[in-house]
Amino acid sequence: MAEKVLMKGNEALAEAAIRCGCKRFFGYPITPQTEVAAYMAKRLPKIGGTYMQAESEISAINMVYGAASAGVRAMTSSSSPGISLKTEGISYLIGSDLPCLIINVMRGGPGLGGIQPSQSDYWQATKAPGHGDGHILVFAPSTIQEMVDLVFDAFDLAETYRMPAMILADGMLGQMMEPVVFPEKEVVEHEKPWAANGHQGKREHNIINSLYLKPDELERTNRERFARYEIIKEKEARVEEYLTEDADIIVVAYGATSRIVRAAVKAAREQGIKAGMVRPITVWPFPAKAVAKAAETASRMLCVEMSLGQMVEDVRLAVNGKVPVEFYGRTGGIIPTPAEVLEQIKKIAGGAK
Repeated sequence: MAEKVLMKGNEALAEAAIRCGCKRFFGYPITPQTEVAAYMAKRLPKIGGTYMQAESEISAINMVYGAASAGVRAMTSSSSPGISLKTEGISYLIGSDLPCLIINVMRGGPGLGGIQPSQSDYWQATKAPGHGDGHILVFAPSTIQEMVDLVFDAFDLAETYRMPAMILADGMLGQMMEPVVFPEKEVVEHEKPWAANGHQGKREHNIINSLYLKPDELERTNRERFARYEIIKEKEARVEEYLTEDADIIVVAYGATSRIVRAAVKAAREQGIKAGMVRPITVWPFPAKAVAKAAETASRMLCVEMSLGQMVEDVRLAVNGKVPVEFYGRTGGIIPTPAEVLEQIKKIAGGAK
């Protein structure tokens, strides 16, 4: 049986990526994700990999573009303002159908904001990771172990569907320490006949490109990509349900916030309130069917986020007016407490029994 190791979240992310076969990392330091880059700087040269601290976040994402074009597993990491700088390059990656892994350890905003945990990049990650029509896979872990596990899945699915993937973490998950077990999986990288890695006189030149000057050609390409997105929505949406079988009040939360909600739901049950939790593990694709199904048996729903309300819009769209959807959020780097969430549940329930 694999041994448990006590690791900080950021360092566990980096180690998991290395064990997935990622030997090319390009980044730029920014709190609270700097340990990802620092760990890569220490480890990659020892295993024949490449660590490059770029001169800016813009340079880093374009270096990822180059490495991904050659068919190698490549990765970058940053925190909220840095991801904003990377969005142009992310759009180029989407438009060129290139797989890679992007880590966002979210902090408070807008602007420079603060360095404390936040979930205010949800819209950016799921709605507008870059300009134009396009999406990226977005995974939202709630524990350090899940961060590790999802790195493996993110690389695999990014290559399966030829698109960027993001691990959407936050400062709390990145900085906390928990015991983890690294999966003992054989790393099998996908065949990449599209890669620009030397034709050796055996095939035509591969050209990596996101520029289409003919409107009908660009429309056709975008429609083909969106047909792929529909397959992803059907096959890859992931969700966890906690005490939802008989729940009258369903709380929806993701990432670190779901840890707090889980404690509040348990406390509500102890006070006789039938509460449950739905936790999206992928936030793109959003598990709309699971949320809608939960609304069929509940009388009310509550969305809890470390923001002023972003995922709540997807919850309301999924519920489609079947039940009222309330919202509770803290922002600016303030983490909601289980007592605060329990109080919201009690208000919805009409008070404790």
